[in-house]
Amino acid sequence: MDYMCEPAMIARTGLSVAEHCYRTVQNYLELRQLAPALPIIPVLQGWRLADYLACADLFRSAGVDLAALPRVGLGSVCRRQSTTEIAAIVTALASQGIRLHGFGVKTIGLRLYGHHLASFDSMAWSYSARRSPALPGCAGHQNCANCLTYASSWRHRVLTRYATGHQPALFDIPLRTSPATGPGEE
Repeated sequence: MDYMCEPAMIARTGLSVAEHCYRTVQNYLELRQLAPALPIIPVLQGWRLADYLACADLFRSAGVDLAALPRVGLGSVCRRQSTTEIAAIVTALASQGIRLHGFGVKTIGLRLYGHHLASFDSMAWSYSARRSPALPGCAGHQNCANCLTYASSWRHRVLTRYATGHQPALFDIPLRTSPATGPGEE
């Protein structure tokens, strides 16, 4: 369980962002100890870039090498994940070799920083599906809100659109440089 750091959550708990980050790290460590065979991913929490970097430092201090893990969640980005602030946060964390999973990423967020995410999930695929009649051939349901055909089609369109090329943005920084690749190549 991670402790969200949106202002409404901070107001609800009465704790600081730093305390939410600390508790998020402690919960991850406890869960990993209780169920070491389960693929539990850590989640970086914060509100500003400095908070996320401090949270990453807490994980490092606890002996967790975030860059060595297959995925690290990025928390507290809902409702603002399409902003340049989140793009800068994603870019900074990805530049440390952290393979981020974006929670609830919308397509505008993908345009800004999707190339820095290792994975993402989204309910954006079903937004139109929930508001439109079922696709032709999709008998048995009124709309395609829970339809594998619609979801697969949306996924294909998004991957095609964002995998075909990336226009570097002002906030982009090279992710890795090695003898085999040049700056910014993966």
